[in-house]
Amino acid sequence: MTWTRALLAALAVCVLVLTGTVSCGSGAPREPENPENMASPSPVGKVLDDTDEDGRHYREVDDKDAPEVDIEVQPDTDASWDVRLTVRNFRFSPAGVKPKAVEGRGLAYIFVDGTLVSRQRTLDCRIPAHLVPRGTHTVTVRLYADDGTVWVVDGDPVESAADITASGAEASTTPSALSAPGTFFRTGGRGSPDPGGKAS
Repeated sequence: MTWTRALLAALAVCVLVLTGTVSCGSGAPREPENPENMASPSPVGKVLDDTDEDGRHYREVDDKDAPEVDIEVQPDTDASWDVRLTVRNFRFSPAGVKPKAVEGRGLAYIFVDGTLVSRQRTLDCRIPAHLVPRGTHTVTVRLYADDGTVWVVDGDPVESAADITASGAEASTTPSALSAPGTFFRTGGRGSPDPGGKAS
């Protein structure tokens, strides 16, 4: 009689698997019920032949609802630099997302004089003093998609820059020295930095 129970149990498992009530094993994705009715994901923007300094391709998107970024830089009392970003039409991706471009999503790369110092998934960061030696430097933020492409509008990377000056006892940001604690200076937006800069 035990062989009958084993045969019935095996038959019941096969029925469950075939009807889709239980699935075991392969981990392979199932085909959609009706693929003709499924909308296929559309590509985000157009990947261009142009690249950034590290060979990452540009991804051109329309000006309408395009991501934007501004940067504010302030010296801290320990000679490090506090960086604040302001973004529009953009959200930071959490760590571990698939390397796929999603409209208005990704991360920000922070550069000092063209050298990458941080990949950011938040609006605030600190640049340690040893990365900003004495002298005038340009701090740039540029937005990237999760697949590593650079967000671009009208041929220009979505970026913003601020000039800062580090010296022995004092530090300043362009266009003029800080006159009061808590004063931030913002430059640029999308594309080229605004050479005039404006105090916020």
